Amino acid sequence: MYGCEEPGSEAPIWNCGEMAEAEEGLELHPPCAAGNQIIYAWAMDAPELKLPADTGFRMGKDSNIKYLVLQVHYAHIDMIPAGGDDSGVILHYTDEEQPQTAGVMLLGTGGMTPAHSTTFFETACTVDDARTIHPFAFRTHTHSLGKVVSGWKVTEGAKWDLIGKKSPQEPQMFYPINDSEMTFSKGDILAARCTMVREYFPLKKVSYTFAEVTISFSLQVNHHAHDVRIGQTNKDEMCNFYVMYWVLGKEPVDQRVCFSEGPPYWSWKANAHLQNIPDEAASTLP
Repeated sequence: MYGCEEPGSEAPIWNCGEMAEAEEGLELHPPCAAGNQIIYAWAMDAPELKLPADTGFRMGKDSNIKYLVLQVHYAHIDMIPAGGDDSGVILHYTDEEQPQTAGVMLLGTGGMTPAHSTTFFETACTVDDARTIHPFAFRTHTHSLGKVVSGWKVTEGAKWDLIGKKSPQEPQMFYPINDSEMTFSKGDILAARCTMVREYFPLKKVSYTFAEVTISFSLQVNHHAHDVRIGQTNKDEMCNFYVMYWVLGKEPVDQRVCFSEGPPYWSWKANAHLQNIPDEAASTLP
């Protein structure tokens, strides 16, 4: 679910471009034409997420969210029932102003991964908002090459505290952060790493059970023998770490995106303020 200042199209349904190429008869547009921010995500078999008490996303009027755009990713579009698809989400809203405003920060990269290699896609930015920021959930996103995505709070350049890490091959929704008491302050560094592994895996059968219906399909991971770059289609890769947070007041943090050029152009080691990098912890799961 995207919150937009302007939608990507005035059409009721369009091809958003990510994970797909243009189809005949369906216009190709991004989710948002302006003010792009993800405010919710869910995948089959993932648990629900509830915002903290007295917390909400500001929408409409003088907020940055004037439109809601629902994006749906299909594993196999040919498995949609003949009568059509009724996928969606249920939104709960109130006219009462909430004392705590929710927002989402995106940490992402550009870059590329060579064939038959393991590559770290890394980004880092310094918090510039003077308010205390209270993170409470995180989400990871890559395509098929991602093995681990981790996000960190770095203080004094050397103390690394885990925000959260996950395999992006598990349901990609917002999960509770590692430490519910964690806060971000001005001057803290937020850092993220996506570990991409270029190995060959044979076809693997994947099954999901939802509403007593089992859907099975085959997934082939990294059959490419060429460089893969960050991009918007299923032929490309992506490296994203999202942090959902709340702050006191009516406005979310202005700093919505933390982006680096990624490999081979940028890494954590290029930032002199990042010391004691936790290489093993940042790239492995328990």
